[in-house]
Amino acid sequence: MTLRLILSLCFAALLAGASAPASPLLYHAKEFRVQLAAKVLPYWFDTAVDRTNGGYVLADDLNGRGVATEKQLVSQARMVWGFSHAHRKGFSTLERDYLQAAQGGYRFLLDHFLDREHGGYFWKTDLAGKVIDDRKILYGESFVIYAFVEYYRASHDAEALRRAMDLYQTLQQHAHDAKNTGWIEHFQRDWTPLPLRAPNAEVEIAGLKSANTHLHLMEALTELYAASRDQAVRKSLQEAVHINATYFYPLDPGQSCFHREPDWAPVTDPASAGLSYGHNVEFAWLLIRAEKTLGQRRSWRHFYADLDHALKYGYDHERGGLYSRGFDDQPATNTDKVWWVQAEMMAALTDALQHKRNPAYAEALDKLIHFLEAYQINPADGIWLDTVTADGRPKATGKAHNWKANYHDVRAMVKFIEAFAPPGRKAP
Repeated sequence: MTLRLILSLCFAALLAGASAPASPLLYHAKEFRVQLAAKVLPYWFDTAVDRTNGGYVLADDLNGRGVATEKQLVSQARMVWGFSHAHRKGFSTLERDYLQAAQGGYRFLLDHFLDREHGGYFWKTDLAGKVIDDRKILYGESFVIYAFVEYYRASHDAEALRRAMDLYQTLQQHAHDAKNTGWIEHFQRDWTPLPLRAPNAEVEIAGLKSANTHLHLMEALTELYAASRDQAVRKSLQEAVHINATYFYPLDPGQSCFHREPDWAPVTDPASAGLSYGHNVEFAWLLIRAEKTLGQRRSWRHFYADLDHALKYGYDHERGGLYSRGFDDQPATNTDKVWWVQAEMMAALTDALQHKRNPAYAEALDKLIHFLEAYQINPADGIWLDTVTADGRPKATGKAHNWKANYHDVRAMVKFIEAFAPPGRKAP
């Protein structure tokens, strides 16, 4: 019997509602559970926790450890989220207390990043916690909310939820665009907006509104509302859902965009042209999560429009894996395979299969995981390499840096495990 025939029979069994052991996805779920417990989470605990200054040091590559010189808000917040999530899902052990690791990062953010004069959190400090970039960037502020809510869930420390609410209120006061809706994204320390296209914005383009930032703000507001049930947060979340679904990730996925003018007019600069398959599918599943949290009817039509568009134009059906970027309804123009893009495709396909059985989705998910295991996951420690080419050749071999923490891949792996592990054997 050929491997192709075996896989076909497995997928047919899954479609027919056969018991879990018939699915190759069960095997992957078991393997991911082992990888998380024995390799991935221990790697982050052993290599990233700064036991001298607090917080986290992220400078590691397949070719050797680098020398970190700074701590950046996004990566610090994502690490707090990742360790909190690991503890909440039961992965802490006597040897590695992930809640303790999260607490160290939480305290570092409060002690060194929090601006007690103007509110919000600074963009960068040095390794010891001295502020070296005091700007306020909405993308990073969003991840602080996201991290603090997860730390609250893991620790039951009410202060963390209060801090998240305080930051939300600060953002509503200074960053919310009351005239046009949405949120302004780049500020000086005192919340003076940066001028249009100010240099060194680092995240998106100063003066414009971005799909990337508004997506992650929606993500943060979803979890803040789920934890607080605050009605002002609910209203903001509804606004964020509408903005993302209307302007950045519309029902016609080929019309997705990276940036909008402050009044939502299209951006004509060619540098802003195109779409991100990873963000489209990430939006798809985060949209469903937001609507579920709001108690609203789920937009599954919108979800499947984004997923199917990515599968049609951005997916490598020969080798597995999702490409990076493209234009409209055309084949992908950037065929690199970036770690977070694969993680978000895994999450979206997981939710699709949880919603309804579909052998094409199951096959795409299985192929994606096979590609990761063959080319992108480092077997020694289970860490996903930053970027590989379409055929799997290493292109960027970073394992940990300011933009790569224990967030996208850990989240996707936990989601996958909980969906496909058999009853009684889900993620610990």
